Amino acid sequence: MNLRLAPDDLRRIIEFRHDLHAHPELGYRESRTSQKVQEALSGLGIEFRAGLAGGTGILARIPATHPNAEPVALRADMDALPIMEKTGLEYASTVPNIMHACGHDGHTSMLLGTATLLSQLPVRPHNILLLFQPAEEGGAGGMKMCEDGVLDGKVLGQPADRIYGLHGHPYTTVGQVSTRVGPMMASADSFHARIVGKGGHAAMPQSTIDPIVITSQIVLAWQTIASRSVDPLDPIVVTCAEIHAGVAHNVIPECVEVSGTLRALRESTRSMGIQKIEEIARGIAILHGAKFEIDWMQGYPVTSNDAEAESRWRTALQEFSGDVLAEPVVPVMGAEDFSFYGGRTKACFYWLGLNTNPDHKYPNLHAPEFDFNDAAIPYGVEAMCRLALAS
Repeated sequence: MNLRLAPDDLRRIIEFRHDLHAHPELGYRESRTSQKVQEALSGLGIEFRAGLAGGTGILARIPATHPNAEPVALRADMDALPIMEKTGLEYASTVPNIMHACGHDGHTSMLLGTATLLSQLPVRPHNILLLFQPAEEGGAGGMKMCEDGVLDGKVLGQPADRIYGLHGHPYTTVGQVSTRVGPMMASADSFHARIVGKGGHAAMPQSTIDPIVITSQIVLAWQTIASRSVDPLDPIVVTCAEIHAGVAHNVIPECVEVSGTLRALRESTRSMGIQKIEEIARGIAILHGAKFEIDWMQGYPVTSNDAEAESRWRTALQEFSGDVLAEPVVPVMGAEDFSFYGGRTKACFYWLGLNTNPDHKYPNLHAPEFDFNDAAIPYGVEAMCRLALAS
């Protein structure tokens, strides 16, 4: 079956993406983007519910042409990033310090392209749910979509049997798609800690409890979590990205503040890492007569692909016009709020290649030079259509 967009439809989808790219919006502020998606869905005659996940989320439904059909869900994210664009494109961001540096303009446009093609088909074996979600970039829009019941049948249609999501991948060639069973992307939790000692004169350290020296020991000791507390084949990353202390070169401060992240590919390892960070730091602080305090900002869970959903993914793409990579992809330690959908139903997340450069150089995600490759759009639409239609 030919599941490529007609030339005129493809042109409109590319123009739609360029428009979104020129008018990026941050998480939970995607009002214009949401309105544009709603207008496109209305033009296609597709039923939808808007105002979800804090106001900008949308759930659309394309009904099956068969009775008692399984609902299959497809997801796209809509938000941009607080980055100043440096692409020099004609359709570059018109909003200062905000750009689509992660390709969500491409994801949203491809899901609309999928809706365009599927709505034209005379036969659809499944009820198809289309999720346009806000705030993937740290705002947990996927969690709010789930809380609103988009997969449970509370908003529109029946509960979803499975859900698929994709992400443009700058290190994979255009036309290639890839995934794996199990962990695909890491959990990501943030922490803000305080090491409280006793300040004083730099010339009289014996009368102080130096929190800078103590913090130095803690930060180094945290690195033993990865090297000595877990299996070397079970990834975990502790990163201290901010350290703030002191106001003068000759004064030992009273406290140090440290912020960072913890990432893991298994929920059990994630829990162990949280526990170890606290135990190690508190032990070192007590040893020196200091106090340790920590606040956790729970982030995204592990994005892990269900074996049945992954198997159906491979079956659905047997006649894909691009290349389905046979080798399982290597998990990455970045995080994705698609993970919340996997906590509600069978889920599979996959990469869509963006790279057309022979030397394999392509701007990375979240870089100010990044732009989603329009050449990947037909492949992304075809893959989603095949997933929506496969038995």
